[in-house]
Amino acid sequence: MARCRSYLRGLAVCVTVLLLASGVVMIGVGFSSIDGNTPVAVLFDQLSSSDGLLVLQVFGPITVLLSVLGVCAASVDLKPLLLVFSSLVFVEFVALMVVASPLVQVQAQMDGAVDEVFLNVTPLHRAERYIQSELNKLQASDSCCGLKSFEDWENQLPVSCLCTPSSRPGNWSSEFRPCVTVGSDLYPPTPQVTDTWVHSEPCGPILKSYLSFPIKLRIGIISAFATIAMAAIALCLTLGLEDYWKTPPVETTVDDYNRVKYQPKPSLT
Repeated sequence: MARCRSYLRGLAVCVTVLLLASGVVMIGVGFSSIDGNTPVAVLFDQLSSSDGLLVLQVFGPITVLLSVLGVCAASVDLKPLLLVFSSLVFVEFVALMVVASPLVQVQAQMDGAVDEVFLNVTPLHRAERYIQSELNKLQASDSCCGLKSFEDWENQLPVSCLCTPSSRPGNWSSEFRPCVTVGSDLYPPTPQVTDTWVHSEPCGPILKSYLSFPIKLRIGIISAFATIAMAAIALCLTLGLEDYWKTPPVETTVDDYNRVKYQPKPSLT
């Protein structure tokens, strides 16, 4: 029994240290500027997800403080302190679930909101110069063209949309065609080049992945915290309530009337 309890204490210390690490991660992500790294970030000003950052900024330091309390309580095996730690972490867990629940709704509504933003900036050749410049960089680096298709540029396709002949494989399957030909009304041919090839992959899904990554990251961190917090609560409650679930050793005796009696074993002390 003593060895089992020693294992529980060691496990409780490890889990509270993990909880401390999750709090540090929450602080690091909460005060970082991931949203600013989104390509063509000017398109997504109205889709700001700063609420998720605020959740991490507030609950990160709280998690660190409570984790330090939990590590101390589990290390010194102080039962009242373990119970206090379990209660406070449970309160934080409930509060975080309530406050962070809108993040799931934001993730579900993201695609529709992004599509609406795309409609507001097409045709792309009429968009602001800054947007065109940033989109050209994305098209060149990720081999894509337009937001929903290359037709978003209408008849003014930029050079970043073009596929050079040397980059085209000899045979493409019907499911995967990185480049497609366009009509002369979109990009007039030159004497040197009769067929114009552009990237068939749109940039919209790539931008959506960039935009949704910070929200998915925050949801993942909160989910990890919830799992670790529940494990820490269970272990610390088990240690703190040991006096209530620990069964004292008993011995049985049978009297002259064949009745079984149970009584605690005499202590060696």
